[in-house]
Amino acid sequence: MRVGVVDVGSNTVRLVVADADGQVPLPVHTVKRRLRLGELLDHEGRIGEEPVRKLVAAVRDVQEEAQRWGVAEPFAFVTSVVRDAPNRAEVLEAVAAGTGVRLRTLSGEAEAELTFLAARRWMGWRAGPLVLFDIGGGSLEVAFGRSRLPDYAASLPLGARRLTREIFAGQDPPREEDVKAVRRQVRHQLRDVAARIRWEMPHTAVATSRTFQQLARLCGAAPGRYGPFVERQLGRAELGAAVRELAALPADRRAQLPGISAARAGQCVAGAVVAHTAMKLTGIETITVCPWALREGILLRYIEDGDADWWAGEHVHTGDAYTGGGHGDPVSLQLATATCAT
Repeated sequence: MRVGVVDVGSNTVRLVVADADGQVPLPVHTVKRRLRLGELLDHEGRIGEEPVRKLVAAVRDVQEEAQRWGVAEPFAFVTSVVRDAPNRAEVLEAVAAGTGVRLRTLSGEAEAELTFLAARRWMGWRAGPLVLFDIGGGSLEVAFGRSRLPDYAASLPLGARRLTREIFAGQDPPREEDVKAVRRQVRHQLRDVAARIRWEMPHTAVATSRTFQQLARLCGAAPGRYGPFVERQLGRAELGAAVRELAALPADRRAQLPGISAARAGQCVAGAVVAHTAMKLTGIETITVCPWALREGILLRYIEDGDADWWAGEHVHTGDAYTGGGHGDPVSLQLATATCAT
């Protein structure tokens, strides 16, 4: 069976089409449309009319592409850039009216749990107790667990784009005091979560997201052309040196460094500070970069549980997302309460 996922993020709208006949989702096609929604928000975080029109066009485009590849209704979702927008409902309604696609809004905790599922399946049981970090544009997701799903999951407003906009405020390169302010913000927000992770003493630390992938490449990990099965690790000492290097350069110079794309050069300093501070607070010296993340977690959820109802949207309704962790099947509960435009 062929399935697809549409991910509306801070920088792109991305479609992944995969064959789901076995136990592993096998990607057969991917396409992305660059929008940089995170850079088009107004001072209140609202998404304006022109960005919404571009979003509608991009979603329509990837929906048509999915249909050409045999996916009638991909699971389409938004991350924090839309989830946290004050005019979220209007944006979702505009996309539904213009494309017929209902974008689901997963809670940050649901994103953390689905991403943990993907990391667990990629790393395997030999990884033991596992802690996961994922830095997005608007939020940092953290999860810990010993089994298939995490025992603990949290989502914090520590995304690279968010902190760049709120604290750096157009300074390029950022001032030293602003870099320190980002670090203080991370320490404040992550303090309790970090204490829990240190107490749990995970055997393996895993990171997902483009932010970690690019930082690992900058610090010497193998380039993407070597494929997903090459182990890529990121050391805290090397990352600390990278933070100092990135913070001293303007965005156009950062984009010339290994692994740093032009699209993310503006927010990579904040992302690096979040990553380094999180590793320091939790006592982690080395972290493994995992190529599977949220999109793969959604595909695995569908394949492993065989639950087509939430995938088709038949029982997805507007409501408050479950925010716990470690009670029953948190992913099932959160997906059952995911929000969408009706």
